[in-house]
Amino acid sequence: MQFDDDAGLDTSEVRDVRGSRIPGGKATVGGGIAGLIALFLGLFFGVGPDSLGLASDSDEPAVSASSASQVQESCRTGRDANSKADCRTVAVVNSVQDFWSQEFQRRDARYGDAQTVLFTSRVGTACGNATSAVGPFYCPGDRRVYLDLGFFDELRSKFGSSGGPFAEAYVVAHEYGHHVQNQMGTLQRSQDGRTGANSNAVKVELQADCYAGVWARQATRTPDPRTGRPLITELTDADIRDGLDAAAAVGDDRIQERFQGRVTPESWTHGSAQQRQQWFYQGFRSGDMARCNTFR
Repeated sequence: MQFDDDAGLDTSEVRDVRGSRIPGGKATVGGGIAGLIALFLGLFFGVGPDSLGLASDSDEPAVSASSASQVQESCRTGRDANSKADCRTVAVVNSVQDFWSQEFQRRDARYGDAQTVLFTSRVGTACGNATSAVGPFYCPGDRRVYLDLGFFDELRSKFGSSGGPFAEAYVVAHEYGHHVQNQMGTLQRSQDGRTGANSNAVKVELQADCYAGVWARQATRTPDPRTGRPLITELTDADIRDGLDAAAAVGDDRIQERFQGRVTPESWTHGSAQQRQQWFYQGFRSGDMARCNTFR
């Protein structure tokens, strides 16, 4: 994955609170997946902790002030994104939101931007306080994506993903898929508390995977409004394979087999490795969000 060296990055779309303190309240342990997986790891990605009834009782729902703000200082251009991991995240966020803004406009609708918040250890959100153990997640209460960049090391070391820059981009694009769902009114379907291979929770996650694939298909064709040229200049077959591998690595069956030694489809909340790959590739192959109806 390569970015246009001369493109400017919009750091306003990423809030860097790494190194800041979270006042008061207890940390949430849990996150985008319920049950035994959260018990073993507390590590996955999905929607915010309130969707599992795990929100903190803290009186401080907002993200605390940053003492770091590293991305605002060091992430200026696509050249920075090609050489620094946190700047690459900024560039991916920019590209994903450029695409969805233009896609919504094409459909005579308005896309509302969502910030990504980079944090370490703990973070306060409108969905409650959370630790980095919950993995990346989207909080519909404040319309933000939360990400501890250390998760990408866990994706390789604990989940067995091949890793790579595009595996990381897939995770970010998946979370913005939830933001798209929130704006379209489909995210709430996952809130019925049911689990299982055919549950709405799984269908919502698979649709977010499909939306990530749609973005990937269009990424090198989406003009950056700041330059008129695509911010991402190259995605290779190897990049897409890394994305597919990451999708499979966080399938419910793979997680359960690895950490509990057996597969229990009745407790699934995100879908199998095969399903996650299938829907990501469905989005990538078609490049059309209309082909992402996992509820049919």
